Amino acid sequence: LAHLGGNLLFLYIFGDNVEDALGHGRYVGFYLLSGIAAAAAQILTGVSSPMAMVEASGAISGVLGAYVVLYPRAPILVLNSVPLLWLFWGLFLSFPAWLVIGFWFLGNLLSGVSSLGMGAGGGGVAFFAHIGGFLFGLLAIKPLLKPEPQRPAFEWAGWRPPPRAPRPLSRSRYERWRDS
Repeated sequence: LAHLGGNLLFLYIFGDNVEDALGHGRYVGFYLLSGIAAAAAQILTGVSSPMAMVEASGAISGVLGAYVVLYPRAPILVLNSVPLLWLFWGLFLSFPAWLVIGFWFLGNLLSGVSSLGMGAGGGGVAFFAHIGGFLFGLLAIKPLLKPEPQRPAFEWAGWRPPPRAPRPLSRSRYERWRDS
């Protein structure tokens, strides 16, 4: 359940931004292709494994790879898990996306390499599916990006009124008196 909860949390945090960058249809295709690439990576590294595999987490790993390419400096809020440090930095800390996702990838890579000799007893987590999906996301996001639309002259920029044209210069009181 913790693995499923983590997958859903990561999809909630990172998925909507990648979907915005790709568009709905391309995002679905990207997600499915990430899952296929993740399954292929897991099969190639664990051909003799008798365990069944469902590759939602590998597809979400592809979304993480895409996110780190698209938004590497986006701030990610993480829970400060050391109570003593709450006094100095508070309950939450903010880190750039490349660092948070980089630590996640490094943890999966180390766990995957250490599980190579275990066969089917690797704890039930398909680490190489995570790695394969992530690498697919890193490489496939740029070619799949939707083309930038031609932007109109005035684009909505939040809850501000549109820019106004400059006002014509007003005539002085003397100029109005002289012309009358």
